[in-house]
Amino acid sequence: MTEEASKKTHPMARRFRGFLPVVVDVETGGFNSRTDALLEVAAVLITMDEDGWLQRGETISQHVKPFAGANLEQSALDFTGIDPWAEDRGAVDEAEALREVFNPIRKAIKAHDCKRAVLVGHNATFDHNFVFAAAERADIKRNPFHPFSTFDTATLAGLAYGHTVLAEACKRAGLEFNSREAHSAAYDAEKTADLFCGIVNRWKALGGFPLPEASAEPPESEKPANL
Repeated sequence: MTEEASKKTHPMARRFRGFLPVVVDVETGGFNSRTDALLEVAAVLITMDEDGWLQRGETISQHVKPFAGANLEQSALDFTGIDPWAEDRGAVDEAEALREVFNPIRKAIKAHDCKRAVLVGHNATFDHNFVFAAAERADIKRNPFHPFSTFDTATLAGLAYGHTVLAEACKRAGLEFNSREAHSAAYDAEKTADLFCGIVNRWKALGGFPLPEASAEPPESEKPANL
């Protein structure tokens, strides 16, 4: 890429190989993405300023009606506190919920000069599996997320803060975490977004990115000793 073209490209496009990180959290009726209901889905857009610092952006959240024949484990409902049939949930079917979530993501991808979104989640495989299973049931052809790549904040937090549980990782990162609000998809997604931005920004502050220019000659200290 020429220097002139680089200046015209959003800095986000140069950070994660052309992928836009989007934080996702789901609340479900169990652990099996193929059989268990998707009940809530939230996405938090991530943006970047001109100096390369990540910032949390817009939150999009939808309550979802269980799909026809969906399994609902009582233990999962007790854990989340969700009543799938409550009228005041304002729940919509999976197709509408995903359209409402995917459309702003596609716009953000374009605005950041990226080619695709990459799902960021706390234990990201779980969220990725449920989003893709729901998109398949809804016959959505234009899923903005990479089909298998994810960024997992449980792994990143284990590296950065020595803990993989979201609440404890947030506390160690200096972020407030209200356990009474946890297990809401929007709240958990926003806290995961703050954690992700904090870890990436800390790596930048420590000099880990951008990568230093590779020199032709390694420094003397790194040269192998003569045998």
